[in-house]
Amino acid sequence: MTPTAPNPNTLSPKPITIGISQGDINGIGLEVIMKTFSDPAMLELCTPVLYSSAKTMSYHRKALQMESFNYNTITSSDGITPRKFNLANIYSEDVNIELGKLTETGGKYAIRSFQAACESLSKGKIDALVTAPIHKHNTHSEDFPFAGHTGYLDERFGKGNSLMMLVAGDLKVALCTDHLPIASVAEAITQERILKKLKALANSLKQDFSINKPKIAVLGLNPHAGDSGTIGAEEEKVILPAVKTSVQEGMLVYGPYPADGFFGTMAFKKFDAVLAMYHDQGLIPFKYMAFDSGVNYTAGLPVIRTSPDHGTAFDIAGKGVANEQSFRNAVYLACDLVRTRRDNKLATANPLKVSTASANQRDE
Repeated sequence: MTPTAPNPNTLSPKPITIGISQGDINGIGLEVIMKTFSDPAMLELCTPVLYSSAKTMSYHRKALQMESFNYNTITSSDGITPRKFNLANIYSEDVNIELGKLTETGGKYAIRSFQAACESLSKGKIDALVTAPIHKHNTHSEDFPFAGHTGYLDERFGKGNSLMMLVAGDLKVALCTDHLPIASVAEAITQERILKKLKALANSLKQDFSINKPKIAVLGLNPHAGDSGTIGAEEEKVILPAVKTSVQEGMLVYGPYPADGFFGTMAFKKFDAVLAMYHDQGLIPFKYMAFDSGVNYTAGLPVIRTSPDHGTAFDIAGKGVANEQSFRNAVYLACDLVRTRRDNKLATANPLKVSTASANQRDE
């Protein structure tokens, strides 16, 4: 299920510019970023732009003994140099970096980097955004009242239409609810919400992955998918009616399935994607199968954002042992999505018009 690197010889002629937010400066974000782009082939694939500072980068290069990692420092997106690792110097003050620690400073500069990258994304200065991990405890505040990247992206770009999707090759798991306490999940699952997520998922599979008639499996909420109402009524009263409505609207949707048996029997291989009802129901099996390679993709947006599917990993920060494969795959997927959207836009541009005369002849 691990994605493979695209062949640079088959890439579209227009270079792809990938913006990168640094994540928590006390975590492994900058480590996996530098490890990923230490490979010269990655600079043939895309042009990266990291939103950080030269001082922060210098600290991490020294701490990780990666002083040979080179970058091109710029002060605005207009100075981006193709096929080079670009560092957008968005702050110049000295920052107290405490590797492995959860601090207010770590959250503050993670959000500053993220919002600067989003600004470039909104202006079309970058083609896609890859976000390094943040910690929700030190980023949530009055100024950033979101439980992570997704909520902010949804409010700024998606207007309520975003969808959290985990991707590892052919395995795609989307979430009906994401960062909610378990006590709030059942109440949040409504027919309207399920239908909205199913439409976003189906559209993304078509637009972003070129799957013309996607087959989607829907999981139940309760053990054994409720056992016909014996262990909860959500399946019979909410989920199944939503599935039936989606089928009536032309989608290929099946379920609800008991989550344990569905993944245990590898039934997911028969579908193009899975809609799980809540965070751990989808992410536990996904991460079991693809922890070092999976990618978090925010579908349903007019912009492209991907992220590794792991967190800040404070316990190993600064030790040089972080695995960069998930971040590398996040870059691969972002590039694939940019190309796919470009190709689909070209394919649907200027469609041939059917003349009135021809239409009348067919009617006759």
